[in-house]
This record gives sequence, C-alpha cells and structure tokens, in this order.
Amino acid sequence: MKLPSLNEVEVFVKAPDLEGLKILHLSDIHINKKTSLKNIQDLVSLCNLCEADFIVITGDIIDCKVKYIIDKLEVLNSIEKKVFYISGNHDLFYDFDELKPLLKNFILLDNETCFLEYKDTKIALAGLSDRFSKFFKIKREENKVINFLSAYENSIFIAHQPKDYKFALKANAKLFLCGHTHGGQIYPFHYFVRLFQPFLAGIFYIKNTAIYVNKGLGYWGINFRYKAKSEITLLKLTSKSVE
Repeated sequence: MKLPSLNEVEVFVKAPDLEGLKILHLSDIHINKKTSLKNIQDLVSLCNLCEADFIVITGDIIDCKVKYIIDKLEVLNSIEKKVFYISGNHDLFYDFDELKPLLKNFILLDNETCFLEYKDTKIALAGLSDRFSKFFKIKREENKVINFLSAYENSIFIAHQPKDYKFALKANAKLFLCGHTHGGQIYPFHYFVRLFQPFLAGIFYIKNTAIYVNKGLGYWGINFRYKAKSEITLLKLTSKSVE
C-alpha cells in the first residue's frame, strides 16, 4: 500500500447548511501482513494534519486475520479526529467481531444513526453493514436508516457498496459515501466491475443526492493498480446549485 497525495474534491450538495463542511473519505485500506507499519503511521499523520471536520471509512479496513496486524490496527486507532466507519465484505470475512474492539476510538455506524454538530447545524448521519452481512447472519436495518435520515434536512449516508445508493435516494440523503470497487483496480477489469455495480468511481448526482465512490487506498489480490490510482480524498461540500 503506497500512500497517495491527498485528493481534494468539491462536492455540490442541495443543503445550504452544509456549506464548507470538509470530510476526509477513506475506503478499502485492506491492511494485511505485507502492509508496512510506516505506511499506517504516515496515514495517521495525514489524517491528523488535514483540515477535515471528521473522517469516514467506508469499509474493508482489513484483508487478513486481525491477529497478524494488531500493531498496525493499534496505530490506525490513534487517529485524533472523529472517525465513523462501517463494515466491508473483507472485514466480515476476516471476523469483524475481532476487529471492532481494536478500533475503540472509532464510531461504528453499521445499522446505526447519530448526530453531528456543524456550526449551528445538526447533521443526521447513518450507515449500513455490508451487503454480505446476510451470509454472516447479520440483519441489515435498511428501514431504520431510511426513516431516520428522511426526518432531517441535512443528512449523510455511508455504506460499503455503491449498490446501496438506492437507500440514500429513498432517504433523501444529501450525500452518499461508499467504496468497494477500487475503481476497477486493473484496467480493463473496470468493465467487469460495472456489471455488478452502478458506479465505478468519482462523483455522481441523482435527484437530491450527491454520490461519491472512493477508489480505495489498498489492493485486493495483487499489489498492483492500473488506470485506477489509489486515493485519500478530502471532500469539500458546497451548496452551489447542482445543474
């Protein structure tokens, strides 16, 4: 995992109260036995120094059994800013119950809701566990999340896979954040990914919802990317009209 430069992206949201909000969006870190401790330390330093109001990690933090990477997870847990995260399919596969206690400074939003204060605004924030949850006998509480977000004007929804954007639309969420695709990771694998996911990478706008699909930081399978660079993204929200 090579740490990329911070990618700054302006996102237009139909919510004037969210003007100027900055979110550091991480996804698919895929920490494994080969991940260097220095890379994690560098990532933590970047997170602590950036001007984000808070951090969101949209799944797949790990890519091996937790027992092999405890030292790296302890370093990751030292991020000083408020961090919200949800599960990814790899987190579930490698035992999410073992991961959660090591991220005690992070706030888990799997099927959970909460509020954030930004200036004089209350932001409704909610997330869903990954779509693979059913294979691990974990119930996804879509209606709970939709009903909660629908009740508030300023709302943000996070999930691992782009497919869940439909729940964001039903909830009239102003922003939906996800990852999972790696942007295809290796061209032309992009075309295969698009058979299963509605979006590959970047910004999309549907109705009142802005969607951002993060290409992720780590790798899956082999440590190689082609035409799908890894990313750490600072999302800068603006209420400028979306055409």
